Amino acid sequence: MNSRFMTRAIELAKKASAEGEVPVGAVVVKDGKIIGEGYNMREQKKNALSHAEIEAINAACKTLGDWRLDNCTIYVTLEPCPMCAGAIINARISEVVFGAYDLNMGCMDSVSNIAALPFAAETTVYGGIKEDECKKILTDFFEGVRK
Repeated sequence: MNSRFMTRAIELAKKASAEGEVPVGAVVVKDGKIIGEGYNMREQKKNALSHAEIEAINAACKTLGDWRLDNCTIYVTLEPCPMCAGAIINARISEVVFGAYDLNMGCMDSVSNIAALPFAAETTVYGGIKEDECKKILTDFFEGVRK
């Protein structure tokens, strides 16, 4: 794990927030290099699939020219939801590093842990990395929305 990659995911989450999106950022890393990044774009794209992880996975697949993201790590500021957790497993991403736990939709530890199921590809999960910083971005965003 490398904290600079979570720092980049946090920068992307802040960009999402500035654009009126729920502030979640993600980067996919292979061999110490970012090969894909993304942030929440559901409002802009008017697309339920435009979560940060999906955007980052799409970019990484384009970079590698392959749908298989073996030996990659995804850093994301919020615990992946069921859709994103499934995409991570289907892309064969080896590691997930997330910041804030999602007690409502999180599917890599909180509500459930899809990565613990016996799929053909194994995914290791590390949660709570820079958790306070990731949580604060979300809290600040939703406090602003409520005002």
